[in-house]
Amino acid sequence: MSQAKTGDNVKIHYTGTLDDGSQFDSSEGRDPLAFTLGSGQVIPGFDDAVNGMAVGEKKTVRLEAAQAYGEHSQEMVQEVPKSALPADMEVEMGMPLQARGPDGQVMNLVVAGISEETIKVDANHPLAGKALTFAIELVSIG
Repeated sequence: MSQAKTGDNVKIHYTGTLDDGSQFDSSEGRDPLAFTLGSGQVIPGFDDAVNGMAVGEKKTVRLEAAQAYGEHSQEMVQEVPKSALPADMEVEMGMPLQARGPDGQVMNLVVAGISEETIKVDANHPLAGKALTFAIELVSIG
């Protein structure tokens, strides 16, 4: 029976949970997730977990933050003057925003604080700093 290896196109079903048991993502009810193993299309620990699996095999793996979306970085949290926002924008905690960086790349932000004159925005991935557990089933190789 063949096993998944770097360069293989694989399809998997998965369910991702946090340490408190809450589910943050799943392929249940959708097509399996398709990606090329070792290509950087998924988080590093996910690639490592699927590598060596056989079709039909199931496993559960826990990835520390470093193997998932990285540690939460305070450098990616900034204060922005409210005057930089559209005048008619009602800002709320947890609200997603987008901004364009100096290189023109779009950054996804979340409102992490609101004061009289400024808002605090967080550019970290929402799952940064968290350990993730995945139940994985390899559906196909090829």
